[in-house]
Amino acid sequence: MPIPIATAVAESAEQAVTKARDARTAIRYLTSAVLAGGYVGVAVVLLATAAGPLAAAGSAATKLVAGAVFGVALTLVVFAGAELFTSNVMVMLTGVLSKRVRVRDLLVVNVGSLIGNFAGSVGFAAIVHASGALSAGAKKGSTAPAAAMISSLVKGKVAATDGQLFWRAALCNLLVCLAIWMATRTKSETAKLVVLFWGLLAFVASGFEHSIANMTIFSLAVFQHAASWSELGRNLAVTIPGNIVGGAMVASCYALIGRAPRSHSTLVEIGELSELTEPEIPAQAMA
Repeated sequence: MPIPIATAVAESAEQAVTKARDARTAIRYLTSAVLAGGYVGVAVVLLATAAGPLAAAGSAATKLVAGAVFGVALTLVVFAGAELFTSNVMVMLTGVLSKRVRVRDLLVVNVGSLIGNFAGSVGFAAIVHASGALSAGAKKGSTAPAAAMISSLVKGKVAATDGQLFWRAALCNLLVCLAIWMATRTKSETAKLVVLFWGLLAFVASGFEHSIANMTIFSLAVFQHAASWSELGRNLAVTIPGNIVGGAMVASCYALIGRAPRSHSTLVEIGELSELTEPEIPAQAMA
């Protein structure tokens, strides 16, 4: 059974305290954030490799397969241990609302993880491009399915309006943070894997926008000469705020739900007091 919401909120707040403490050692913290960017990049490459051939064939299963394999991203982040910006948004805000960390701590952790994630994403994309993995299997005069899928994904993101990107990003991190939140509420490692899988399947198959995944997608496209850095900048300028809103929605709602009622003990005391002070009726009056 899941642990009580109030207990999970307290644990999430303690995670915020730990993250704030770890962020004081900049090199170690940034290294952990770089790893998270690379781990999400692994999922992007797996998505393109597994779903690319299906997309090329026009298969209706393309989005479902893409979502099914993307769960490796949070699996690596949670179980290997790394600092991911999108989930930090929820954890740090929970810490602030629980008065366990300061707003300054929230800003340091979120900005630090965002910078590290960007460096890890671009670096991982550069290594993948140098390996030629996404170009493998290309027929003469044509683009390999995996590389073609990266180009197709970028074209769709570039064509979307700022409003569409913002709300897709909000919906994305709503689901990502719900996955992390559900994992916090269970002590079973198997259950954690299941909830992480479903959360990421939902956001990828629905076509929502994850700013950190986009860092790798656009970087790969830039190296393939299918996109520009300015297009990545425009995307991040909209999807990062959207991701923040989505994570804040989860944090604020469950911090409110998990808060202990202030008036409960007072009501009990009043009720007990009324019982103790209830006037006794004299026996003569009853007769």
